[in-house]
Amino acid sequence: MTAKIVLENLKHKPMRSLLSILLVGVPVTLILCLVGLSHGMLEDTQRRTRAIGADIIVRPPGSNLLSTGGAMPAAIAGALEKRPHVKMAVGVLNALVQGVDLYAAGIDLARFNRISGGFKLQSGASFQQPDDVMIDEYYASEKKARVGSYLNFLNRQWRVCGIYRGGMLSHIVFPLRVLQDVTEHANQVSQVYVKLDDPANTDAVIHSLKSDPGWGVYKLYSMDDFMALFSTNNIPGLREFVWVIVSIGVVIGFAVTCLSMYMAVLQRTREIGILKSLGASNAFVLRIVLAEAFIMGVGGTALGVVMSFGAWWLIRTLLPASIPMVIVPIWWLYALGITLVGTLLGALYPGLAAARHDPIEALAYE
Repeated sequence: MTAKIVLENLKHKPMRSLLSILLVGVPVTLILCLVGLSHGMLEDTQRRTRAIGADIIVRPPGSNLLSTGGAMPAAIAGALEKRPHVKMAVGVLNALVQGVDLYAAGIDLARFNRISGGFKLQSGASFQQPDDVMIDEYYASEKKARVGSYLNFLNRQWRVCGIYRGGMLSHIVFPLRVLQDVTEHANQVSQVYVKLDDPANTDAVIHSLKSDPGWGVYKLYSMDDFMALFSTNNIPGLREFVWVIVSIGVVIGFAVTCLSMYMAVLQRTREIGILKSLGASNAFVLRIVLAEAFIMGVGGTALGVVMSFGAWWLIRTLLPASIPMVIVPIWWLYALGITLVGTLLGALYPGLAAARHDPIEALAYE
């Protein structure tokens, strides 16, 4: 009985119902896209760093997860190779080349290939000239670039000499010496990747380095420990920002549902009077209003999930390198819970108002 009344109420004003569901779906899409972007950027960095194949990463003193600038001597790589169990150490320089999160890497290609197994070129060749740059397939797709194209980085034109398979180190790669000169970081690197003779010696090598006063100032991580840092809980301010957006979603859901259900109650005053004159209790009337809000919340969440897939496809098509986004299914349940809280709270006042209607006054309402 209740379900039939609710469905008929929604069908009675289809445009209002659809608009309410749409307005609930918009903040759901916003939440899912934000979460997808934060997880996508972290997972993309994890994947590209893990593909290097190193056992230890050494970073500058005072650095954190988000710092990428070059701030330690490149000679550290050579010094590390003299330590026991260290097979090879390779320094890499990072430089911001676009926006706020797209970094290029400067590498000694021959040495980097030895530690990582090398870039898998899809077309072109490795560096030949000082103005050569290599890019991955995602950045090439984003910029519609091919071998021989020219791209502007760091206020200079660079020729694309090769396009490699994505998932390794960075989307953009320069020769180390060239990037050091252009960015005025001569003989500096941002981090050093260390390959050991046996990964089982990782903890022992890190302990040995930390015990040495000359190395204790540097940030030393095993690759497993470094990968574990890539979590939304470890990015300063990110978790708080996500919850601000979530709160906005709750407020929007509350406001939309409150307005929609209040107008519905006003339009159905006579119907409510008829129900109460037939013996409907206050709880029955309130249940009808809350059930309608529940359906709107579920429908808005479903629409938000569908729209998040549309946003994912659009971003993946237009900006696959600059804005890596993933779908995070567990957040569908979180979004549903968040939406239902907002919509049910929003429907509570109109529902109580409907339940308090006097049947005689309601029947006389014009």
